Amino acid sequence: MKKLFFLLLAGSMLFSCTNDEIQTQTDDLQAKTGVTSEIIPGKYIVIYNANGIKKASRIASSTGNQVIAPENIRELTSLVLSDANISDRVPEYAYASAVKGVAIELTENEADKLALSPNVKGVYPDMMVNFGLPDVSINGKPAPQPVAQSTPWGITRIGGSADGTGKTAWIIDTGIDMNHPDLNVDQTRGINFVTTSALPDDDNGHGTHCAGIVAAKNNNLGVVGVAAGATVVPIKVLNRRGSGAYSAIIAGVDYVAAKGQAGDAVNMSLGGPTYQALDDAIIVLASKGIKVALAAGNESQNTNNVSPGRVNGTNIYTISAMGTGDLWASYSNYGNPPVDYCAPGSSIYSTYKGGGYATLSGTSMAAPHVCGLLLLGNISTSGTVKNDPDGNADPIAHR
Repeated sequence: MKKLFFLLLAGSMLFSCTNDEIQTQTDDLQAKTGVTSEIIPGKYIVIYNANGIKKASRIASSTGNQVIAPENIRELTSLVLSDANISDRVPEYAYASAVKGVAIELTENEADKLALSPNVKGVYPDMMVNFGLPDVSINGKPAPQPVAQSTPWGITRIGGSADGTGKTAWIIDTGIDMNHPDLNVDQTRGINFVTTSALPDDDNGHGTHCAGIVAAKNNNLGVVGVAAGATVVPIKVLNRRGSGAYSAIIAGVDYVAAKGQAGDAVNMSLGGPTYQALDDAIIVLASKGIKVALAAGNESQNTNNVSPGRVNGTNIYTISAMGTGDLWASYSNYGNPPVDYCAPGSSIYSTYKGGGYATLSGTSMAAPHVCGLLLLGNISTSGTVKNDPDGNADPIAHR
């Protein structure tokens, strides 16, 4: 008998945001706990099993589709609801690539019924993860013009920048500043799963910061990224407060699984309570030859306690954080496995919303260093991090 899955309300604060007016600033946003998470009443994620997927495949074939499409998943859902004597309704999301399932409104009784369906693998309460934001101390002043280019210390430590032109990184985050002069943003493939706006613009700053670490242009302006000039695609799954529902995050992963190509890289500097549906989606995404960099988390705890950081598999890399001198960052989660590499995460200067720049700290900043390396090819190593609390020092990522 399948069961309805309930989740521990504990999370992983991986990112941060700040001030609308600052174009260039040097505030160091330190990693800080303070995550809260809560079940979203009446909303669930339903994942289909092999039997359900076979039915979806037959539906797809009958409509002329060679592969299962979202509309086929929606039709399957109508049939499954009917079989369970549940009234039909339109799902919020239909997942057809990374996982096969839907995000849908249900009563608790209806969720219990669906959990017993022979077509259903699991029914998971949807959750909103609200990430505590750090206090902000602005030391810089607004700059009317972008600053001259510098090379952040993290870029130097991982072996320097290289040309990333023609390569693609998908940034699953708060969006990206669509008009930042230091970024090559693909607005066509970008998507917004959070607001009614069609544009996945960044109203937080975190996604833009991660994008710059991966791929800021080598253009004598601002900063330079690991894979300089690579195309960054904004997949907005988190709002301006850095909050997001697991249903939206899975929708983002599913979208990249459908649109991405082997050799692309994905950065996910986010996380929260363990959530099997998200973990499964990332494993399928990576099986398509798309490489995924995951932040380990910032609670000084074992990474096996958080999703998606705990995910292991081919083309999946979980990243811990260090500061200068190769010293372990005290906030970083640990555990090897699932941690694969350590990378610079403290006091990282990068692009920010509003065409600006900011200094942030966290495993959120470590993961995009490795995302950039994944775009450039195979990762090498250069020593190990000092004072790793699990006693098994993580290798430092290098190109």
